[in-house]
Amino acid sequence: MPTRVRRGVYLLPAALTLANLFCGFYAIIAVYSDDYTHAAIAILLALLLDFLDGAVARLTNTTSDFGVQMDSLADLVAFGVAPGFLAYVYALKPFGRLGWLAAFSFAACGALRLARFNITTTKLDKRFFVGLPIPAAAGVIAALVLFMRESSSLIVFDRELLGSQVTGPATLVLVFLLAFLMVSRLRYRSLKGVELRQPRPATVLFALLLALLLIAAEPVLLLFGTFLLYALSGLARTLPFLRRAPSTEQGEDLALRPGEPAP
Repeated sequence: MPTRVRRGVYLLPAALTLANLFCGFYAIIAVYSDDYTHAAIAILLALLLDFLDGAVARLTNTTSDFGVQMDSLADLVAFGVAPGFLAYVYALKPFGRLGWLAAFSFAACGALRLARFNITTTKLDKRFFVGLPIPAAAGVIAALVLFMRESSSLIVFDRELLGSQVTGPATLVLVFLLAFLMVSRLRYRSLKGVELRQPRPATVLFALLLALLLIAAEPVLLLFGTFLLYALSGLARTLPFLRRAPSTEQGEDLALRPGEPAP
């Protein structure tokens, strides 16, 4: 007997997804009103809601194809269009055509990243992502805006490190880099595969202590640094001395090759 298609939707995950979409839409309105801080906060809040809707759907066993497609559409607005628009108005507008092309590249590559994820999600090694996840790319831009505040110069601990003549081109390069990383085949570690119950080296405890000190001293700096380091971690994994044995990470390469079974 053919299975009947359910006509309803699961309310709790769908409500969280709509809240995610609302944050993305609000971020666009805030950018239009020159309120860049609230736009960045809305994007970061959308990150939290995106995490919650997936977690709730898995915990309550309410995942569905409808929810997956709706989540992707909300992600495109909140993590593709809104951050691209924010980056353009905040830092890329003086570059003219090159500036809006960079912003469009970010949104377009984010759409490609979501589409590729949707068609390969059942075949991938759950420990890794192929390409930089679009929420992480959006987090870099949102955290950058919060870190820079209303200034066009890079100021750390009340000291100006870089002037506006450097930060503008650097932001342009960063946006293009994030767009490339999203559609690349670089591997990024998934937090879903992290086992918290296993013993860790003592250096991990020291890193946590350092993070707490940074939170107390400059929380936005830690936020921006975390997103940026994660975005660059895919490039770092290509370095010869950081590569692991092929048997531990070949799952995604095999998953993306048609005709070959996933491990």
